[in-house]
Formats: sequence, C-alpha cells, structure tokens
Amino acid sequence: MDERTVITIGREFGSGGHEIGMKLAEKLGIKCYDKELLELAAKESGLCEELFASQDEKPTNSFLYSLVMDTYSLGYTNSYVDMPINHKVFLAQFDAIKKLAERESCVIVGRCADYALEDNPYAVSVFIKASLDERVQRIKRIYELNDSKAADLIQKTDKRRASYYNYYSSKKWGEAKSYNLCIDSGLVGIDGAIDMILKFIELKEKNIGKDI
Repeated sequence: MDERTVITIGREFGSGGHEIGMKLAEKLGIKCYDKELLELAAKESGLCEELFASQDEKPTNSFLYSLVMDTYSLGYTNSYVDMPINHKVFLAQFDAIKKLAERESCVIVGRCADYALEDNPYAVSVFIKASLDERVQRIKRIYELNDSKAADLIQKTDKRRASYYNYYSSKKWGEAKSYNLCIDSGLVGIDGAIDMILKFIELKEKNIGKDI
C-alpha cells in the first residue's frame, strides 16, 4: 500500500464500521482515528475539547452555513471569527483531517472525512452497511438492549449521522456514488470487509500506478 493512502470509513450504526476501521488499521500498522480526531482537532484549533464532544457528528440548521463556507473558501479560517460553535467545530475537524492526511497514512472513521479529502488522490472512501436485522443483533449484544430499543437507537443514530453528513458535505450519506467502495458487512463479515478494502486499494494502485 502507498504510504500516503488514507482510508475513510462512513458507516451505518451497528454495521461494524468502527471495528472494521480498527482492525484494518492494525493489520496495516497505521493509526485509526475516530473519537481521537476530536482531541487532535481541539489541540490544533485551540478550542475546548468538550465543545467537540458536545457537537460530534450532530446536524445543524443554521442559515449562516453558506456564509461560513464562503468565508472558509476564501481562506479566512484561522480565527473562526463570528461563527456558531457547531461551525467552528466542523471546520476545525475539517482542517485537522486535511493536515492528518498530509502527515501520515491512517484510517479515519466518520466525521465527513471522505468529503474533506475528496480532492486527495490517495484517499479511499468506504461506506459500511448491513441489514437492519444484522445491526439490531449487533447492537443488542454490545449495549444489552432488547430488539425494540436497539432498532430505535439505530434509527436515531443513522438519522443524526445522515443529517450531519448531508448538511456539511455536497454529497448524500450512504449513497453509492458518494464513496469509492460500499460493502455489506452483514453478507461478507468483518474480516471479509477488511479483505475487500485491502483488495480494492491494491487494484486501485495497480490501475493508476504509484505516482499519481
């Protein structure tokens, strides 16, 4: 694998996306960033880490968003002046993801990382899904819930993640064309999903060559 490769993982709740990311990173000998990205973004931006935890992958309906992104596109990002907290947090994470990809090969779970790195030729974007039944069984086991509560938690978490992704990115959460590779972990399993990602990276690099 090219040492500049960064794998981003979007995931349905209960599909095993986090576990796949962790095991994939371990297999490749690189780091996996999920919640760890919040600490990194807080450190680099100077914002309080608690702000990142409170705003983590939560949607917003602020009409100021277009103005904020216009300001960002013009390069006025250092001070995050006069922005709502959720936008400050998002842009700090956005910057942290870009800087991280420049420094090291890694796996990044969630947080619109695929959008932040859509112009990075070494980024590979993956989305992990599974049937509702498969996900209910997994969430029941992990959180010790009954079927009804597990299904409700899945629905609410997926809705929150989709709203966040659709709001901040120019793409649609979970839609195939938004990603390089979509995998049903319920059909191929955790290890099978990892094998598919590794094979995809191998074929991609073979097809386009090491020097992009």
